[in-house]
Amino acid sequence: MKKKNFIFFSVFLAMLIGLQAFAAGLQFTPEEIANRKKWEHFLEKAKIIESENVGEGITKPKKLTMELDGLQALGVWKNPSGVQQGYKEGWDYEIAAYKLDKYLGLNMIPPTVERTFRLRKGSLQLWVPGLISELKRREKDIAVPEDKEEYRSTMLDLARAFDDLIANVDRTQQNICYTEDWRLILIDHSRSFRTKRIYVDQLLYGKNGMRGRPFKKLPRAFVDKVRTLTEDRIRRIVGDYLTTEEIKCVIARKKLFLKEIDEMIKEVGEDTFLY
Repeated sequence: MKKKNFIFFSVFLAMLIGLQAFAAGLQFTPEEIANRKKWEHFLEKAKIIESENVGEGITKPKKLTMELDGLQALGVWKNPSGVQQGYKEGWDYEIAAYKLDKYLGLNMIPPTVERTFRLRKGSLQLWVPGLISELKRREKDIAVPEDKEEYRSTMLDLARAFDDLIANVDRTQQNICYTEDWRLILIDHSRSFRTKRIYVDQLLYGKNGMRGRPFKKLPRAFVDKVRTLTEDRIRRIVGDYLTTEEIKCVIARKKLFLKEIDEMIKEVGEDTFLY
């Protein structure tokens, strides 16, 4: 890859996934939102120059090198579908998760689009350079800086809140990633949007969640956006990437989530819980 393109790509990604001040609720600036659309276009239209196995994950993802108008960048392509190793997998869930991430203002999932590769449909996600997973961090015994720990904890709360809504049963140390300055990036959502009754009657996380981990605080803007979700709105957001049943299950989890949020507000106070 040309050096100038590497530099441009790295600088842009640092800006794209950069989060604003803690109190701002992790929102992109208008400029960053506009550039994100450009990267979606790149992923959809760029010429695929070469491919290689990523080497991680049971979905056997491919790392693609792409070029468009003199710019080269990398992406991760995958196309799991159906039951694999006892779990229902779906590449379309990667795209649905990204679209909901954008609507809710989460801004933690890299640009993700549908892309055909070798005559097969799948999801293509922008490769963010310089990330380290929680798994690698622990293996290498890299300590989180003391001045970043509270921020990291709050971001993880937000990630779990999102996983509650989409019923992502596969949030692991391998797909929780950090930038060099400890901002949180989420990848791998092919085991999301579960429809089994267990994932509709109870949330994964929270005070009443099956995996525990009560929320300490959440962005007010995020919670307000969750309140606006309806079946029709979700359909407009995700298109055909979710079925009607999957959308109905998101709404059922939304109700459970908001009930828990209201309980936490009553318990600790709105200004304490929402920032």
